[in-house]
Amino acid sequence: MSASVTTIPHAINNYYDRLLLEREKPYLVHPNFGQVRNIPVGGTGTIKFRKYGALTANTTALTEGETPAGTNPSVTDITATALWYGDYITYTDKVTIESPDPVLTELTEVLGEQAGLSIDTLARNVLVQGTNVLYADATSPKANAQTSDVSATDVLEKVILDTAISTLRSANAKYITNFVSPDAGYLTSPVAPCFVGIVHPNTVVNLRAITGFVPVEQYANKGDVMPNEIGKYDRVRFVESTQAYVEENAGNGTIDVYHTLIFGKDAYGVTSISGNAMNMYITELGSSGSADPLKQRGTIGWKANHITKILNQSWMIRIEHAIV
Repeated sequence: MSASVTTIPHAINNYYDRLLLEREKPYLVHPNFGQVRNIPVGGTGTIKFRKYGALTANTTALTEGETPAGTNPSVTDITATALWYGDYITYTDKVTIESPDPVLTELTEVLGEQAGLSIDTLARNVLVQGTNVLYADATSPKANAQTSDVSATDVLEKVILDTAISTLRSANAKYITNFVSPDAGYLTSPVAPCFVGIVHPNTVVNLRAITGFVPVEQYANKGDVMPNEIGKYDRVRFVESTQAYVEENAGNGTIDVYHTLIFGKDAYGVTSISGNAMNMYITELGSSGSADPLKQRGTIGWKANHITKILNQSWMIRIEHAIV
C-alpha cells in the first residue's frame, strides 16, 4: 500500500506516512491471502478477474494422419469495482498549543487503526458470505444443517478439520505459497505451501487441544512464520485475528457462533486503483484560506480504494462452531 500527505514539509510527510501504515497493518489479516490485481489509473475502477476451467483427461488415441478436433477452454469472467472509503479528524490550534501530547502523532495512530480495521472488515464481510460451509456437530448421527443448529458443545474438533481439508483437496484447491506482507504494502512474501485458516482468539483453546496441532513455537523453521500465526494442523496454517467473524446469539440457545475460514490459493481476489490503496492527507492550520482566516483548524485523514471478491467458492470453506 502507499500513503501520501499534503501541505506538510517532506520530512514530516515521511514520518506520518510510515506511522499510518504501521498502525494500520496489525488489522490487515483477511486481505493478505487473496490474489492481488491492481487497477491502472485512468480506468473505470472496475477489474475483470478471468478464470480458465480445468480440462478433462483426454483418453482418445490419435488416428494416424488425422488432426483431432481439439478442445475449447471454458472461461469465466468475474468483475469487481473498487470503492472509496475514508475518514478524517479536525484538530484546532488550541489543541496543538496547549496539549502536552504530539497531537498529529496521536491522531495518525488512531486513524491508522481505523483504516486497517475498516479494510479488514470489508474483506472479512465478503469472505464469510461464501457458500461452502460446514457446521460443527458433537452429536451422532450428525444433524446440524444451519447456524441456528450449532449448540454450546459443537466446538472446533479434529473430524471437522479433516472434513474441511479433504473437501478442499477434492476440489483441487491449490496451496498458498505467498502472502501479502503488511510491512511492504502489496508486495508478497514467500511461505511454505499450505492452506490458510483464520481463527478468533477465543477459538485457539479448542484448536490447541486437537491431536496433531503443532504450535508455532515447535516449528523447525521459524523463518517463514506469518504475522499472527499460531500453529498448524495437517497442511493448514492458522493465523489469529480478533476480526474473525462472530455471529452473536445466532446458535442454539442464543450462543455466539464463531466462523473459522480455511482457503487455498486464488480463492478470492483483492484489488484497488494503482497507488490509491491507502492515502493519507494532512492539512495545516489555516489551509482553507478565507474560511479559516485565523488559522484555527486543520485536518488529518485517510482515504482508501478497495474491493474483495470471491473467485472460487470451492477453494474456500467456512466452519461455524461454538467455543469452550
